[in-house]
Amino acid sequence: MWRPDFLFGAATAAYQIEGGVAEDGRHPSIWDTFSATPGKVLNGDTGVVACDHYHRWEEDLRHVEQLGLGAYRLSVSWSRVMDEAGAPNPRGLDFYKRLLDRLQERGLQSFVTLYHWDLPQCLQDRGGWLNRDTAGRFADYAALLARELRGRVSAWTTLNEPWCSAYLGHANGQHAPGLKRVRYAVEAMHHLLLGHGIATRVLRDLDKAPVGIVSNVNAVQPDSERPEDLQAARMAFACANSWVLDPVLLGRYPEALRELWPGIEPPLRDRDMDLIRTPLDYLGINYYFRATVRSDGAHGYLDRMRPGVERTQMGWEVYPEGLRDLLLGFKARYPRLPPIYITENGMASDDRVLDGRVDDAHRISYLGRHLAAVDEAMRGGVDVRGYFFWSLLDNFEWAYGYERRFGLIHVDYATQQRTLKDSALAVRDFLRRRREAAR
Repeated sequence: MWRPDFLFGAATAAYQIEGGVAEDGRHPSIWDTFSATPGKVLNGDTGVVACDHYHRWEEDLRHVEQLGLGAYRLSVSWSRVMDEAGAPNPRGLDFYKRLLDRLQERGLQSFVTLYHWDLPQCLQDRGGWLNRDTAGRFADYAALLARELRGRVSAWTTLNEPWCSAYLGHANGQHAPGLKRVRYAVEAMHHLLLGHGIATRVLRDLDKAPVGIVSNVNAVQPDSERPEDLQAARMAFACANSWVLDPVLLGRYPEALRELWPGIEPPLRDRDMDLIRTPLDYLGINYYFRATVRSDGAHGYLDRMRPGVERTQMGWEVYPEGLRDLLLGFKARYPRLPPIYITENGMASDDRVLDGRVDDAHRISYLGRHLAAVDEAMRGGVDVRGYFFWSLLDNFEWAYGYERRFGLIHVDYATQQRTLKDSALAVRDFLRRRREAAR
């Protein structure tokens, strides 16, 4: 089912790779603040240097081309392109213009994400995503990028994984800004999605490139067939998947969340849902694992670590069939389901360079099985247009710092030496064979 125009790419995110956090007018984001706070990130790691992509971007783009990929997915650092007063920062914008121009010169498509979790700290100081005004500031930011970068971008993404921004950032405190109230997460999610809807319309008005949103999704399994565990799985599925997809594609929040969080409602105003369900040109899906859940004995659910299953370094269960089943389920549930790109898929492991080589056969197996699952979904009628490996480079893995390695390319953080892992070589060979078969 791999049609000739099926797009293969690799993905990154600004704070995870760029470094250069105080250069050329960039000001702090919430992740600068969060990672500098003792105890928030493993080993006290920060993104101050990361992969030094801000200075080594040309080398990194050469790797994208040498692997035979057709696209590169990146995010823009909001703090790098707008100053604290909301005015454009020409030096920051020039960085992305140079990068995008080089991609065009090499015939590579660019999927540009506006927001990959790095809200400017100055906006957080005014309430962040708990402040409805932030949705408007996000639209201003989208307008700036559309005006400055139009013609250079193949596809726009408004938000990457708003579930993580809302829940991990506002309900359990694992991510920036580190808040810990479910009510905050519900409010933040609504303002994130509102910002997405407004920004989508702004981008369409100012540029011709397609616009989408990226949602992380999980397969969910009940721990048993007991009614309370089946109900727990229904609520877990709603939280993990429907919390974003239902409002964006159906114009309403899932009823199961009212059962999970009784008495907590999003701060709706007139026309909000019309804005949030603005039609998409594509939907990005990020998939990594299956969760097993059981009832918490009240009205919620708890994760259960099933024994005897394959897991990644993150502790996530490897379950490729879940990607197939989710895609087929989305096709059945959402009449307005747009074309899909798998915008992230990959695994973390403790990769080491030995004699100039990184043997990551486990990753090759993981990727191959998930590509087979995508193929099965396409055979079932799901319109999947492309697949992005997460990630191009080992990088700053948020609260886990530099311990967890997701990259096709190994990064020695002390020397910034890049080493292609065996998985990168396997991707290169796969794509070369694919091109040869198409001739």
